[in-house]
Amino acid sequence: MIERLEDGPKHRWGADVPLALAVLLAALGTSIANVALPALSAAFAAPFAAVQGVVVAYLAGMTVFALIAGRLGDRFGLKPMLLLGLVLFALGSGLCALAPGLPQLIAARALQGIGAAFMMTLATALMRETAGTGRVGRAMGLLGTVSAMGTALGPALGGGVLEMGGWRALFLLLVPLGLGTFALAGLALPHPPAARPAAIRAMGSGDGDGEHAVPSVWPNLLANLLVAMVMMGTLVVGPFYLRLGVGLADAAIGLVLAVGPGVSMVTGVPAGRLVDRFGAVPVSRAGLGLLGAGAILLALLPPVAGLWGYVGALLVLTPGYQLFLAANTTGTLAQVPAARRGTVSGLLGLARNLGLIAGAALLGALFAWGAGLGGVDPPSPSAVAGGLRVTFLAAAGLILAALAVTARMR
Repeated sequence: MIERLEDGPKHRWGADVPLALAVLLAALGTSIANVALPALSAAFAAPFAAVQGVVVAYLAGMTVFALIAGRLGDRFGLKPMLLLGLVLFALGSGLCALAPGLPQLIAARALQGIGAAFMMTLATALMRETAGTGRVGRAMGLLGTVSAMGTALGPALGGGVLEMGGWRALFLLLVPLGLGTFALAGLALPHPPAARPAAIRAMGSGDGDGEHAVPSVWPNLLANLLVAMVMMGTLVVGPFYLRLGVGLADAAIGLVLAVGPGVSMVTGVPAGRLVDRFGAVPVSRAGLGLLGAGAILLALLPPVAGLWGYVGALLVLTPGYQLFLAANTTGTLAQVPAARRGTVSGLLGLARNLGLIAGAALLGALFAWGAGLGGVDPPSPSAVAGGLRVTFLAAAGLILAALAVTARMR
């Protein structure tokens, strides 16, 4: 990261809308299908484990193609590759709606996820290109806000569409949204010339000059992965704690789980403003400090204060995430020449997605072990609270590791 961001082009206000919509749609595609899993299980007479492939395929497409999308954006132009991603997303959505069986639906979801990888990666890089001087942090904060909005909106919107038109309507809805964003992006976005990138030096040795001197971005990427692990831990562990430890019903669990995305929606743009004012490094460290404090509070407060302790800890942890996200993305992209930003944006997406996968697997397994979920009988509330404690003490350790790897940044 760097303290001061280099001057950029004059801000193009019209570019914000299609870029924000692209990120919103990619996030919406991540969460909107979850609510349809029971309906898909009934429609295809398939077990729940099989229909989970509908969610996994999308995430796999996003993960595998995040870096590829960035490289293609640097090679052939960010705008053309973003438009390609929107076409793939709309096409995949249409194929999902027409899928005659579960294997075809899973394949179409993978295509939809590939399109989302292009959308998320290249919208981030283009937002950096079009943001004016002193607005980069706010631009990244806006993307954080709309990403949280898409994640929060998916279950609510999906539930309404599912009830009115069935699961096919849920995917069909995304087709005109994708095509409309394609048309808007084609009209509003500038068309910078493509650049053939040189390889990024893994350790940022600093030799060479100009376009070929690329500082190390690996500390930023590793911190991004570690933070994503912690945030996914809250999404995986939270429902189990709220159901088994607090005894909430499904509707109440949904409301509590909406607290995190709701806070993210409110704090994203203010977090970006702080980055523009104080610089990426101090804001990133402040965000990691709040994340660490929130993780410790999640370990200690709920066993004492129950539901309100859990919500209070989220109110500390989530703003910390938005501060870190805006600062880390801004600082990472500010380090590299314009011709490398697509690739580096793809690396950020890849690190985030790998962190989400690792967080779900590792922190989920740690919670199951700590709470004793392997037995036949459901665990006691005190055992669940113990599992929550050990999980988020480990999460606090991950945040300390993120602070350690970013300690030398200036």
